[in-house]
Amino acid sequence: MPSLTVENYLKTIYQIVAQQGGSPAATGRIASALAVSPGTVTSMLKTLSESKLATYTPYEGVSLTPPGAALALRILRRHRLIELFLARTLDMSWDEVHEEAEHIEHAVSDLLVDRIDAHLGYPAVDPHGDPIPRADGSVDVPEVHTLASRAAGDRFRLARVVDQSPEFLRYLSETGLGVGTEGEVLNNRREAGVVVIRVGGAETTLGHEAAGKILVSGSPGERKA
Repeated sequence: MPSLTVENYLKTIYQIVAQQGGSPAATGRIASALAVSPGTVTSMLKTLSESKLATYTPYEGVSLTPPGAALALRILRRHRLIELFLARTLDMSWDEVHEEAEHIEHAVSDLLVDRIDAHLGYPAVDPHGDPIPRADGSVDVPEVHTLASRAAGDRFRLARVVDQSPEFLRYLSETGLGVGTEGEVLNNRREAGVVVIRVGGAETTLGHEAAGKILVSGSPGERKA
């Protein structure tokens, strides 16, 4: 079995590469995500490369090999199903489950994870809207757009939150936003850096930085009927 450290690196690399549309993950970004030094990352990337789990090119970045990506998806499956289990079964809030899942994901067996999956009814996404990989390693990634890119009059459904820090998630909860929330963009003032939305009859103003961390479904130009 891979070590806890190896699993964390593979998971992080997979997520960064996915966020970048497939381009290699830079050493500095991995170091920032894992809160370690660039030198430590470089050493581990060489180890992953020697183990045929990743392809590392100095000054260009790292990508996962098929075996490395398969292992990363297995870890993400564990993590996201545990998050959803904690939220649904123990009624933990979405800003609490990530840290707990980080502790548990390396200890559970694939059998237990499969049982959790069945118990939850084979869910498609976790509490933050992240897609949950299936047992066979496949995963559906629906088309989404940032809320910051929507125009006035566009209808939207909140599909996923990129920034899953407890502080940001609590901020969204306080403003009435969560996965599945539906609303309408009233104004997108790019020159002022704000997006004004209506959710459940209430108006909320978000900064462009915050709106850029919120992914929504709904095609551009989809208007209220």
